[in-house]
Amino acid sequence: MNNNRETTRITPHGQLEILSQVEVNELKQSSEYGSSYDIFRRCSLAVLNVGSTVDDSKQVLEQYQDFYIRVVPQERGIKLEFENAPASAYVDGQVIIGIQEQLFSVLRDVVFIKNQIDTNQNFDLSSSNGITNAVFHILRNARVLLPETEPNLVVCWGGHSISRKEYDHTKEVGYQLGLRGLDICTGCGPGAMKGPMKGATIGHAKQRIYNGRYIGITEPGIIAAESPNPIVNELVIMPDIEKRLEAFVRTGHGIVIFPGGVGTTEEILFILGVLLNPANKNIPFPLILTGPECASDYFDQIDRFIKLTLGQEAQELYQIIIGDPDKVAREISSGIEIVRSFRRENSDAYYYNWILEVDAEFQQPFHPTHENVASLELDSGLPAHELAANLRRAFSAIVAGNVKDEGIRLIEQHGPYEIRGEAKIMRSIDELLQSFVQHQRMKIPGARYTACYRLIEN
Repeated sequence: MNNNRETTRITPHGQLEILSQVEVNELKQSSEYGSSYDIFRRCSLAVLNVGSTVDDSKQVLEQYQDFYIRVVPQERGIKLEFENAPASAYVDGQVIIGIQEQLFSVLRDVVFIKNQIDTNQNFDLSSSNGITNAVFHILRNARVLLPETEPNLVVCWGGHSISRKEYDHTKEVGYQLGLRGLDICTGCGPGAMKGPMKGATIGHAKQRIYNGRYIGITEPGIIAAESPNPIVNELVIMPDIEKRLEAFVRTGHGIVIFPGGVGTTEEILFILGVLLNPANKNIPFPLILTGPECASDYFDQIDRFIKLTLGQEAQELYQIIIGDPDKVAREISSGIEIVRSFRRENSDAYYYNWILEVDAEFQQPFHPTHENVASLELDSGLPAHELAANLRRAFSAIVAGNVKDEGIRLIEQHGPYEIRGEAKIMRSIDELLQSFVQHQRMKIPGARYTACYRLIEN
């Protein structure tokens, strides 16, 4: 779609409307400084690029090389000025209101993370507790944490590249969740991230719920490949994938997982690794894998992969429900009631799961260099939650090589990642990935897939 060559100025919607001169100058300086501007620009471009079918961050950034955006100080606050934005962000020459709101969410989060998290000595990002505290403050600053509400937030994970039948199933599940007054949180993109939100809007409308929440949580490395869908009414940009995943499990009261590809497998490994930690053994956390009848083979393969790598204990942490959206919603709803009782009995907050223990292995950012990927230990002799952490890193590297600008450039320079490990683990990974390729779960349907990895048996 063509760029809009006009210079556009917009005023804040929903946040950042009332600012002091000091805050205005801070926003301007912080958004223009080095890497902060790059993050601000790429996230803003992704928000403006709504409806794109491109799932390659590098391609999106190259397509809009001449896009720019800046903060313009005003006597009463700020405006955002940009040029050469995607034309799809406009209707009759005006930027869509929802997109305007999301642009200011991007500015809010990028500046807050730079000024209040990265450079603040009160946040020890080398410690597990420090990272959990940082995630809390980012979410609180984004007004995602609401203290006066009962537990009702369902996190929905799944792929952006799914079939029509699978997408329709995500909508029906979302509809059933909405009828039960449950809100939706996803990775904010298309496919299985959009469907549950779309379905929930109808369920909420039928129940005359006018304040339904459709929370999208993303991070700079993935947002260009998964632009926020139009239904998201609360957008949060986390600094990296690890803090994004922790934000999901800290704020959500249950998780529904739809069919997906490598990114969805990374998410599954994250939540299973967290729940396999002996410290979390008695903490209720409803987890359901679901799809239509045509997705039964997909979940059989996921279940088999988990059994071969993490064992039966991991399999017991989730239910697989095929072709029954109503049952999914009932099970999640009843599971959330158990979560509510547990939080109340243990004096834990409804809006942030402080009791859940997330090991540092799941929190520290993994940089998918060729050296780091090759050095991952993938051996069945490891404790299950530690193996899950390393498997999660391996799949995170494949995500980076598939769709993230940094990962794609590393693959172009140095060739495919080499993932090494125990023979049976490598074979189970290979079987799963080959299935993803065969069913076009690696990229948007129709795109030819070139592997960014090689599997090597030790």
